[in-house]
Amino acid sequence: MLLLDRNGAKPDPFIAVETLDDAPGKNVIDAFASVDALLAAGPAQAAVLAPNDLDAEDFAPYLDRLALIAIRFPSATDGRGFSLARQLRRLGYKGVLRASGPLFPDQFPQALACGFDEVEIPDANAARQPVAQWLAALNRVTLSYQRDYARGATGPASILDRRARS
Repeated sequence: MLLLDRNGAKPDPFIAVETLDDAPGKNVIDAFASVDALLAAGPAQAAVLAPNDLDAEDFAPYLDRLALIAIRFPSATDGRGFSLARQLRRLGYKGVLRASGPLFPDQFPQALACGFDEVEIPDANAARQPVAQWLAALNRVTLSYQRDYARGATGPASILDRRARS
């Protein structure tokens, strides 16, 4: 899997463990179904891999204790993960949000604008779409109707913001 953020490829600081007995002192990513057990196992940092059809409110009790929430994208055409990322940010999640799945470079700017910090793509996609293609996509679209949620006030003004000012 290739992990990318606004600056390019990066190493993954999280590992998947065989059992939660292996979790203490490590940055561990686990399935959402066992988040209580994961937190009780005492990892250095806890992360969950969640389905994109999850209700964001299900995360509310854990938002301040999770270092990373990775949202699965079963396909590039299933955009529910974008909405979930936005909802998690609105609920106050400050940790790292990761989009995980077969996304396309053209979706990278949208993912970042919705609140994702990084994307993780399968090796097969990475072979067809090198890092340079992903980074070029960030500069391809310069105006948007949606505010860049990740950058807030420091991001570029949306088309609607520009119209309101004139």
